[in-house]
Amino acid sequence: MTCTGKTLSARASAALLIASALFLGGCSADSGDNKTSSSDASQTQPSGKASEGSSKNSTADGDSSPEKANKNELIGGGKTVFPDRRMVALYGAPGNPSLGVLGEQGPAASVKRVKDLAKQYEPYSEEPVVPAFEVIASVADAAPGEDGDYSNEMTPEQLRPLLDEAKKSGVYVILDLQPGLQDFTSQIKEYEDILKDPNVGVGLDAEWRLAPGQKPLEQIGSVDASEVNDSLRYIADLTKRENLPQKAVVIHQFAGFMITNREQIDTSHPELALTLHADGHGTPGLKKETWEALQKGLPQGIRMSWKNFYDEDTPMFTPEQTYQMEPKPWVVTYQ
Repeated sequence: MTCTGKTLSARASAALLIASALFLGGCSADSGDNKTSSSDASQTQPSGKASEGSSKNSTADGDSSPEKANKNELIGGGKTVFPDRRMVALYGAPGNPSLGVLGEQGPAASVKRVKDLAKQYEPYSEEPVVPAFEVIASVADAAPGEDGDYSNEMTPEQLRPLLDEAKKSGVYVILDLQPGLQDFTSQIKEYEDILKDPNVGVGLDAEWRLAPGQKPLEQIGSVDASEVNDSLRYIADLTKRENLPQKAVVIHQFAGFMITNREQIDTSHPELALTLHADGHGTPGLKKETWEALQKGLPQGIRMSWKNFYDEDTPMFTPEQTYQMEPKPWVVTYQ
């Protein structure tokens, strides 16, 4: 998760300032008293508690074949995202390896890569492990663009090859939004037709939600619960209107201030499966501290999820170590 248009040295300097501020100032889910791992913004690439399920099932590679899916069912069957399945996802933007591993290969190769990765988690899960893509649909950009929002929205046509490959291959898709100065709900509306697919959810990436006068990578963004709730209402209404199964909504966070009034997030929508995604990277100890801090004051009904970084984690957790976290993560993303 990075933004485009800046020189490498400028991005690195901004990243170091952000990382230093987080480490020295600390972070907690509510008061900022506990340390956190470094943010996704510290990357310097260029461009552009919930109850566990109890049934043992096979991975989506078998049971989630597209032939078994229809408009009213999720990959692998059923209408409830959690606790009926867990997900393992590749993160990034198609055709752009600097934004994450999802862009390091073409759509078909990405399907094979994520299915192979999901299989590594099967021995440690009682629930089926569904492969997924978290696709950056709108990319935070150092340039304001024609609309001045510092967010470069990919068109549905640009996303279509990856989405089509995912759909025919039994891979769930999460559209990750980095809205800049635009609000989350208005960007969600731009992708409404895509969201009518039963196996496409939404990622709200608060790191890249900017206030007036802010620019990507010069600070960490934030969003208030009121805006999150507006987006949740919209997604829930769309899901109900289209008679779709539950939609996964992934809320990204690695520092307490990123979501203000978080305790006010509305978790009452039965149409939505909400999960808080711990986005920090760093040492195992630092990541665990962030994981524990983010759970403090977390509204009932929001499950926890995890991210592994190939390059920034020192070292990166194995699948077994990842699923040893308490609670066991529901979505595990690789960047």
